[in-house]
Amino acid sequence: MEERDIIERLLGRDETGLHDLLRYYGPLMRYIIAPIVTDPHDQEDCLSEAAMRVWDRVGQFDPQRGSWTAWLTAVVRNTARNHRRAVQPHHSTQELDENTPSTQPTPEELLLRQERQAAVNRALTRLSPDEQTLFYRKYYYLQPTAQIAAELGTTERAVEGRLYRLKKRLRKLLGGEGYAGP
Repeated sequence: MEERDIIERLLGRDETGLHDLLRYYGPLMRYIIAPIVTDPHDQEDCLSEAAMRVWDRVGQFDPQRGSWTAWLTAVVRNTARNHRRAVQPHHSTQELDENTPSTQPTPEELLLRQERQAAVNRALTRLSPDEQTLFYRKYYYLQPTAQIAAELGTTERAVEGRLYRLKKRLRKLLGGEGYAGP
C-alpha cells in the first residue's frame, strides 16, 4: 500500500482510505500523540479525532509544499495539542472586569512573533539533520528526554547535554545571548 493510494482514497471519500490511514500510519500517529496526551483513554480519543481531521482536511495537502508524512505529523501534533487543552480543567470561573486587558496579542506582537519564527526556521536549516531531528523531537513533538534517550540508545544526561549545546548554538545563530528561545 502506497501513500498515494491512501491519499487518493481519502480524497475520494472512500472509507477504506481512513481504515488504511489508521492501519499504516496509526503507529506514527500514536507515537506523536503519546507525549502530548498522556492519558491512554484520551490518547485513543485523540487518535480518532486526528484521523477525522485528516479525513476533513486531506484536500489541503499539497505535495509541492512538503511530504505527506510531514503534513500528517503536523496535523496530528496540532490535534493532540488542541485535545490536551480541551481536556485540561479550566481553573478560573470568576467574571472578568470590563477593564481587564485582552490576552490576545497586538498586531505588533504578532509581527514580532512571525519574525522570530522566521529567524528560528532559518537557524534550524543551518543545523545538521541529526540536530534538527533532536530539536523537533524535544520542542515540536514534546517528547520526554527519557524517551529520546531510550530510542537513541544513550543516557538522558547525554541527550540533555546535546540539547544544551544545541540551544547554545541556536542562540549564537539567532544573534546572541539575549534571545529567549527554546
